[in-house]
Amino acid sequence: METTGVDICRDRIVEICMLKVMPSGEEILKSMRINPTIPIPLETSLIHNIYDEDIKDAPTFAKVAHQVDAFLKGCDLAGYNLIKFDIPVLAEEFLRVDIDFDITNRSIVDVCRIFHQMEQRTLTAAYKFYCNKPLENAHSAEADTVATYDILKAQLERYENVSVTTPDCKEEFPVANDMQKLHKFTFQNTADLSGRILFNPAGQEVFNFGKHKNVPVEEIFAKDPHYYDWLMKGDFPLQTKKVFTRIKLRSFKGSFKLG
Repeated sequence: METTGVDICRDRIVEICMLKVMPSGEEILKSMRINPTIPIPLETSLIHNIYDEDIKDAPTFAKVAHQVDAFLKGCDLAGYNLIKFDIPVLAEEFLRVDIDFDITNRSIVDVCRIFHQMEQRTLTAAYKFYCNKPLENAHSAEADTVATYDILKAQLERYENVSVTTPDCKEEFPVANDMQKLHKFTFQNTADLSGRILFNPAGQEVFNFGKHKNVPVEEIFAKDPHYYDWLMKGDFPLQTKKVFTRIKLRSFKGSFKLG
């Protein structure tokens, strides 16, 4: 599926493709675009190349829900990361139109989990992949540190002239012996170290959890001052609370100056 975003509760399907493989080996492919009834954020459209204009005349999920349900009836389900995303999103869409999408008696196969289980993403596996030799004394600080540096050097060599396409469809060569490029490629630009507060495209700090996810922190503090108190009493890292406090004080100073 392609969706308006990655929030399972709020985001909607904009395109769905289903490949049914019959016991005989016959393959039946069905694809359709869906009008999500909510705007598609530009940053999402830049990834899947589906814009509001493209789906304005497409049917809503309510119009095709019974068709989709019938196509999947009695089928086991396979997909990439479908356990964490596709199935929950699809179930939400069905429930909005009062269809109970039951997976109780279906087998679920997640290709992503097969990949991660069979192609381990541990330091030892990375060392074998990039350096082509076993990691001796794994889990000792010194061996792991030296191995990590060896892996980085091997990555710089392997990916020196390998390009990637950015969400805004630009071609870049991000893996180079350049600290700023590597920082941009590997570091998620979060306002706090635990990733509870992100920056939106406008550069505003937004919540990355809970009922206010993707909403600017300052906006919520202005509407509901008690929410800040709840956060301070909550089970959040001290560094995250420090960032919340900095935002709170900044908004307070701004309001004081305006007054």
